[in-house]
Amino acid sequence: MMNEIREKSISPTRVNAVTVFCGSSSGFNNAFSDAARLLGKSFATRGVKLIYGGGRSGLMGILADSALASKGNVIGVIPDFLKDRELAHPGLTDLHVVSSMHERKQKMFDLAEAFIVLPGGIGTLEEAFEVLTWKQLKRHNKPIIIINTDNYWSPLDALIKATVTEQFAKPGTQGMYIMVQTIKEAVDCLI
Repeated sequence: MMNEIREKSISPTRVNAVTVFCGSSSGFNNAFSDAARLLGKSFATRGVKLIYGGGRSGLMGILADSALASKGNVIGVIPDFLKDRELAHPGLTDLHVVSSMHERKQKMFDLAEAFIVLPGGIGTLEEAFEVLTWKQLKRHNKPIIIINTDNYWSPLDALIKATVTEQFAKPGTQGMYIMVQTIKEAVDCLI
């Protein structure tokens, strides 16, 4: 089934720019930090441009630092009110400062050819659901890959399945994203 989903979701061309949604906190599980670190390095070594929320803390900071340490291209998008709190990462390849969270999501969407979701909180959920909703409404057909590190996103997958079972969502809803367990699987979906 996963190959069938991949064939529908991923174009045969290489993806060059990926927006990653993830936490501004690291969480307590070291596997989350390890996943962010490995994803950043994997993007850099493969020449994939990383687009993310522009922060320097949590998984966001780990992801950016790892890509930058491996000579990657890292683009941050941050609203001015967060930049003003000195939360913006100072060493990025490029930083777009926007006026609102809505503009941030739109800019991150516009720059991306695909999306990856790492562990995170309410903001990460909101960003992921927005691109899923836009895909459901046929506003895009960009791949959405959820990395289920240590089964973090299993409850989300179950919830989405429940929305289909209870007929609040169409049967194809779970086919709008690919859920993988490892960074390697996620990167393999893009290249």
